[in-house]
Amino acid sequence: MALKVLAALDSAKTQYYHFKAIIVAGMGLFTDAYDLFCLPPILKLLARIYYSHKDVPTAVASAMLAAALLGAAVGQLVFGHLGDRIGRRRVYGFSLLLMIFSAIWCGFSACTSRSCVLLTLGFFRFALGVGIGGDYPLSATIMSEFANRRTRGAFIAAVFSMQGFGILVSSAVTMAVCVKGALPLTDPTSTSGRRR
Repeated sequence: MALKVLAALDSAKTQYYHFKAIIVAGMGLFTDAYDLFCLPPILKLLARIYYSHKDVPTAVASAMLAAALLGAAVGQLVFGHLGDRIGRRRVYGFSLLLMIFSAIWCGFSACTSRSCVLLTLGFFRFALGVGIGGDYPLSATIMSEFANRRTRGAFIAAVFSMQGFGILVSSAVTMAVCVKGALPLTDPTSTSGRRR
């Protein structure tokens, strides 16, 4: 039965559901790249608030970047295994939900001290990385399963090309936010209670 389904998918003509799968899987990888590459400009903004216009120390910046990458490594192992055991679509949906909620919570902190804000950001960056790690292998696998034999390579390339757009948009959004909110910051405590 399963072999008949796979054979039918391999010989199927390119249809609407193929493009829908490209968009869904591509948006996952777009979001992955956006979330991974938006942090360096954000660290510049955090330096303005918490480090008196100096750069964030290298150790702190490295820890923030490494938290998401370490989470991605964990997420690839966990979600890849769960995708094989439970089902890829269900696990893919859960990894996307984890990414969404972690990305939202990265912007908020319950405290105002520098160490607490950075610790909170690091924790949610790790959780975001776990979701990103789940998205990477599942997007590629789901797309390759839906694609027919003739167009499989092109479809997977289309999905992964969304990473470049995610990187571009993350930089553009950060620049737009900086231009829109280009007000002088004279007192670092004036940001307490606001979104970070």
